[in-house]
Amino acid sequence: MRTSYNLTRNVDWITIGLYALMVLLGWMNIYAAVYNPENVTNIFDFSLNSGKQLAWIGTSVVIIVMLFAIDYKAYDSLAYVIYWFLILLLLGTLAFASEIKGSRSWLVITESVRLQPAEFAKFATALAVSKFMSGINLRQQNWRDQAKLAGLALLPPVIIILQNETGSALVFAAFTLAFFREGMSPLILIIGAVAVFVFVLTLLIPQWWLVGVLTVLMAAYLWFNFHRLRRHIRTYVGIWVAVVAMVFSVHYFVENVLQEHQQNRIKVLVDPEIDPLGVGWNVTQSKIAIGSGGFFGKGFLEGTQTKFDFVPEQSTDFIFCTIGEEHGWIGSFVVVALFLGLLTRIIFIAERQRSVFGRTYGYCVASIIFFHFLVNIGMTIGLAPVVGIPLPFFSYGGSGLWSFTILLFILLAIDAHRKLDLGRG
Repeated sequence: MRTSYNLTRNVDWITIGLYALMVLLGWMNIYAAVYNPENVTNIFDFSLNSGKQLAWIGTSVVIIVMLFAIDYKAYDSLAYVIYWFLILLLLGTLAFASEIKGSRSWLVITESVRLQPAEFAKFATALAVSKFMSGINLRQQNWRDQAKLAGLALLPPVIIILQNETGSALVFAAFTLAFFREGMSPLILIIGAVAVFVFVLTLLIPQWWLVGVLTVLMAAYLWFNFHRLRRHIRTYVGIWVAVVAMVFSVHYFVENVLQEHQQNRIKVLVDPEIDPLGVGWNVTQSKIAIGSGGFFGKGFLEGTQTKFDFVPEQSTDFIFCTIGEEHGWIGSFVVVALFLGLLTRIIFIAERQRSVFGRTYGYCVASIIFFHFLVNIGMTIGLAPVVGIPLPFFSYGGSGLWSFTILLFILLAIDAHRKLDLGRG
């Protein structure tokens, strides 16, 4: 017996409600970031970022309708097609796009409309790795399959780095969280965490001091556990050699591989007071803006740091400054709570999927949004380097809003049809 199917009844309206609320709050704060009390214009003015963002929001609604109208099976069957199309688009952008702010990452459609393929590569890669992982078992530790999976995940960020968009490339590291859920060895996450820890310590502590401390700790550990670990001495010595080699390579990497503005961002993270009127200006003013908001904030459109343009890029990368200054700790807490609620809901949706493809894609969505959320807020309060990562659904920008909308609503379309399959079962 066939069961009638009503899409509107099967869509996850809680997630849609969270999405709509976040987009609305983002739009209001974009207006606050560009509001000029000496030349008052309304929020719908298309000469302002708020008016332009409204147009992007309207087109996002059209995209949502289209995503639900498409046969949900197409997201699985066409995953590789979408992925390779975006790879070609990234390569075309690298080869033919004009340089804007030091990078070749924007396709100029019209004078006021530009698209960044790197943003769309995130959902394309999420589809491709989900498709691939639905046909393998990471728990079996098949290194050939893992190498192929790594290739799928690493190819887009390599091209994006060549475009000189390091921040966008870093986001692809978030896929390791989804891989871990599907059975990837935790050793890889541990190695990554240790590498980051050693990298930071190397910037804070003189090299020889750090090598000495690590040597003493390793020697003490082996001495007190010699009988248990003597068969693995070579392995531990190899680990020590690798860590020491990394310690001595960090400064070379920072000084000779990274570009000057990237070096400055790392230096500011290590020592925020190194150049408060120069390279440290953004972070310093960002923290002042957020701190000045206090508990309740200064009020909507009343932020002085915002009004006098102390923080550059405040409607894009530093939109959280506007929230902190005008709405205080309460407003900041609400935004953080919304993200945590959305991420919890996405993981819940992922776990109830009947297919590996759907579950993996759900975790990819959660991982990407979590990475953006963590790094963007971290950089505005001085806990992460300034890498040009927008705050999902809040920051101004059509490419970002479209890409996050597509990323999220493909999952919701798959989830809605999961209920259809259950109804027909």
